[in-house]
Amino acid sequence: MYEQQINAYFDAPARRAQLVEAVSRLVRIRSVREEPQPGMPFGPGPAAALDEALKLAGELGFAVKNYDNYVGAVDLNDKDTALHILCHLDVVGEGTGWTVTEPYEPKEVDGMLYGRGTDDDKGPAVAALLAMQAVRELGVPLKHNARLLLGTDEESGSSDIEYYYGKEPYAPCTFSPDGEFPVINIEKGSYKPVFTKTWEAETATPRVKEFHGGFRINVLPPEAECVIAGLSAQAAQSCCDQAAAHTGASFELREEGDDLRILCHGTGAHASTPEEGNNAITALLHLLTLLPLAKVGSTAALRALAVLFPHGDCAGKALGIAQADEISGPLTLAFSLLEVTPTGLSGQFDSRVPICANEANCKAAAEAAFAKFGFTASGEMEAPHHTPADTPFVSTLLKCYEQFTGQKGECLAIGGGTYVHHIPGGVAFGCAMPGFNGNMHGADEHTCIADQLTAAKIFTQAIIDLCG
Repeated sequence: MYEQQINAYFDAPARRAQLVEAVSRLVRIRSVREEPQPGMPFGPGPAAALDEALKLAGELGFAVKNYDNYVGAVDLNDKDTALHILCHLDVVGEGTGWTVTEPYEPKEVDGMLYGRGTDDDKGPAVAALLAMQAVRELGVPLKHNARLLLGTDEESGSSDIEYYYGKEPYAPCTFSPDGEFPVINIEKGSYKPVFTKTWEAETATPRVKEFHGGFRINVLPPEAECVIAGLSAQAAQSCCDQAAAHTGASFELREEGDDLRILCHGTGAHASTPEEGNNAITALLHLLTLLPLAKVGSTAALRALAVLFPHGDCAGKALGIAQADEISGPLTLAFSLLEVTPTGLSGQFDSRVPICANEANCKAAAEAAFAKFGFTASGEMEAPHHTPADTPFVSTLLKCYEQFTGQKGECLAIGGGTYVHHIPGGVAFGCAMPGFNGNMHGADEHTCIADQLTAAKIFTQAIIDLCG
């Protein structure tokens, strides 16, 4: 029921143009979290994106409410709410390596819309908003309300949605188009400890004076750099060639007086799928094992990290925490942050852990491995999220997916945490179609416009089935 009307509604050229323009309006705003300002808990960028999104919803005739610039709410009607659709407007930093367009200058190429946030999560937010518009304009009678929630802090811990649910109740059903189709009903837990080590000030050369790698815990680092005192580019070149051949990364050498700055170029990726990128931190650590560095505390510490996190180990094997189970898959690990000063270092990795992981076989095992090399590690584990596949809610979503794609619906387990990780009974539902890679969190992030329109059709039917 309504399938024919929904298809006709979204197949109209005007709808495609509306979607592209609406997504572009949001992408043009750099909504990366920054220091809070009065009335802007996550800085001016996320607040500006929320203001623009609520303005967009208001232009379409929806009632909106701003929860103190943490979350915005868009209501389909004034009845009791049966469904929350949870999207976010904040984005990760732009990083480097963009080739198709600048990060905040949306551009359409061959049916793809490029720009930071097109795939995660501004494009899906617009698809959900247009689905609500479709339900209303098609005149479908509803018994309940669907509320679109637009958050502004998903990429940095989801304190926004915690704030919202501290004021409002959960809905009977919640889905977030912050993942992929068909339905993600299992999200792995996480373990993201901070590890440190210190040493006395050093004078021997060659030695590492500085090391900077990564910019966000949930992004596999595309670049890392270090400064080495007392080493020439000529002396380092052959080792760089060996390291490049071994890691697939590239190394750029710059002499600065008696120091040598080495910039490592890898490939960024989401921390939940580290195998899709090339980790610049671990590649640079591998290089440091080859260079003729002085036998001092900094050298020992960095070479220990190369043992604990060998380049290409995305499963935590060397750290002693590799594991998997049938329902949620293997543990993944991304060494994503490292800072080294003249007297110490601080690092952090992002591991997504399966249901079988626990304090003994993960946290305690990692801490023991660090202790062998004199490191201190601290951090707690976060439990996985699991909504059973046989619930009526999940069954309804799968039916809607099958109806508009012709593909078999199934439930998936992922390493990435979506917006519903802490919401009882919630699942991730779209927007990416199976097999599509929009380079989320990386350079040239993009979304498929046709897929977003199909997602909007699916969401329209889901709203009708869950609220009608």
